[in-house]
Amino acid sequence: MANKAIFLDQDGTLIEDAGYINNPNQVKLLEGVPEALIELRKLGYLLVVVSNQSGIARGIVTERVLGQVHDRLKELLAQKGAFIDRIYYCPYHPEAAVARYRKESSLRKPQPGMLLAAAKDMDIDLAQSWLIGDAGRDIEAGSRAGCKTILASRSLYYQGPEPGQPRPDYKCLSLREAANMIKQHHRSAGRNENSAQSAAPVQEKDAPSGIESTGQSEPRGQQQSPAPDHPEEPEPARPTELSEITAAGAATTEELLAAILEQLRTSHRSQMFAEFSVTRLVAGVLQIIVLFCILMSAWLLLDPSRQPTSVLIALGFAVLFQLMSLTFYLMQDRK
Repeated sequence: MANKAIFLDQDGTLIEDAGYINNPNQVKLLEGVPEALIELRKLGYLLVVVSNQSGIARGIVTERVLGQVHDRLKELLAQKGAFIDRIYYCPYHPEAAVARYRKESSLRKPQPGMLLAAAKDMDIDLAQSWLIGDAGRDIEAGSRAGCKTILASRSLYYQGPEPGQPRPDYKCLSLREAANMIKQHHRSAGRNENSAQSAAPVQEKDAPSGIESTGQSEPRGQQQSPAPDHPEEPEPARPTELSEITAAGAATTEELLAAILEQLRTSHRSQMFAEFSVTRLVAGVLQIIVLFCILMSAWLLLDPSRQPTSVLIALGFAVLFQLMSLTFYLMQDRK
């Protein structure tokens, strides 16, 4: 029986996108990534990274250093109890500074070559698999391979696919939310299967044929290799049209309630700190001065040797400071 997999982009999906990473110490996991990978593995998926690494072609990083970056990624995940099965990367670029990497490649996303190679190497049914990435090229590669796709991106600049590019099946902000969407999809599929047990079975779509791998086999969860190149252009698969759902709709009830509770706590803390302001402080000080002026006026009235002008001056200052205090309070209310 063929396996099913989650294909994952690396930079911007698993780790912070710091440009061309050329030092293992630059690897920083995005929030919620280990937990999401653990949940996806519980659903029975293999976890495969497919990543463009044009920094090699540009001479910014070597394949040896990239191997160290991948080792650091695996180490950080393992510390949280999460693991990936294999890493594929494409070092080629048509405008490479390093001659040996300067070429068009069917491996470079948006081409689906890395996914097809993984399908052949790991006996993966692409029709039962997903691709999660943060860019249009990831979505196109997954769609052309016949996978369901999720765009997981916080970018404010993604306005939708370019003309001719496929749309993602789902959109969300993070890998954790993408994992929730896949769990929701499984629950919906399970309900549909139970309700259609008496119906004729639906014919499954054949996965695209794979290509040979030149990388050496390594133990599961430890292999990383540049995906093999292939001159033939794979036939694009028609993407499945699925309705887009929001991350809130995909989250479980418990997670949604927890998020609402956290939002209420955050708002409460914000209101507590928002109560203090310089404007409110100045208005309070002016109120104290007003009280002092009124007391001074009363004391002058009780003094036999008082002068009427002194009382009027004290009362005048009291009125002035009171007006200033009211002004500051009004300014605070407008804020």
